[in-house]
Amino acid sequence: MKPRTVHDKSLIADLPRLALLSLLGILFLMPYLWMISVSLKPMDEVWRASMSLIPENFAIAKNYGRVFREVPIGRYLLNGVIVCFGILAFQLAFAIPAGYALAKLRFRGRDTLFVFVMLGLLIPAHVPAIPLYIGLAQTGLLNSYAALIAPSTISVFAIFMFRQFFRAMPDELIQAARMDGLGEWSIVWRIVLPNAWPAATAFAIFSVVAHWNDLFWPLIAVSGKGELATPALGVIYFRTEEAGDDFGALMAAATLTTIPLVAAFLFAQRRFVEGITMTGLKG
Repeated sequence: MKPRTVHDKSLIADLPRLALLSLLGILFLMPYLWMISVSLKPMDEVWRASMSLIPENFAIAKNYGRVFREVPIGRYLLNGVIVCFGILAFQLAFAIPAGYALAKLRFRGRDTLFVFVMLGLLIPAHVPAIPLYIGLAQTGLLNSYAALIAPSTISVFAIFMFRQFFRAMPDELIQAARMDGLGEWSIVWRIVLPNAWPAATAFAIFSVVAHWNDLFWPLIAVSGKGELATPALGVIYFRTEEAGDDFGALMAAATLTTIPLVAAFLFAQRRFVEGITMTGLKG
């Protein structure tokens, strides 16, 4: 009989943990799997008392066909891409230099500024909504991409995250760049940024998911059934004006709007995990 190796013993020891994580993973995936299941079912199966994940009869052409016929789903997805990547670009442009300054530069009031950043994490996004709406209305920027992007261009969470990541970078690397004659801006964009891609990818996932699914602010900034509706707002329009109680078609629309997020996460999951891990290396 072949003796057990260290790897086999380690796998056996990890089985309870792996089983628990698998169970939790299935639990968190169930709402998404149920949404996909409903999007494939005809109406009579959706309203049955018995719950079955696998449809008896598939209504893919009917449900998804109705979405493509009655909803400008492509326009909604394009709006989501424009808004999310516009917000992300500004957030990174502000957060990377700010995080670098709070982590690596020594100046009077640095710790006080960091306290204000931490306090900013405590303010819900709903609090400044009314002043932002009034300001955008007075400047005539409502119902525009600027109205959807501008309020989220500065993220205190991003500043905090990059500050933690940059604190883990060796000071010797920064000092060597200074001795080579690089200024602070050159160090940020030529030395720090190339090493910050794991943190940038991790934050990008957080930012894109949050603003892709955001319904509160687009519902305020965009009035009427315009061409500027984001994916979440587009699903609401479809629910109230087109789909009604046709939950098969409604879940088909919701599935189509979430597929880009799932694909983006699967593509960047390795860097996402790496970025989250490296961000907490040094307090």
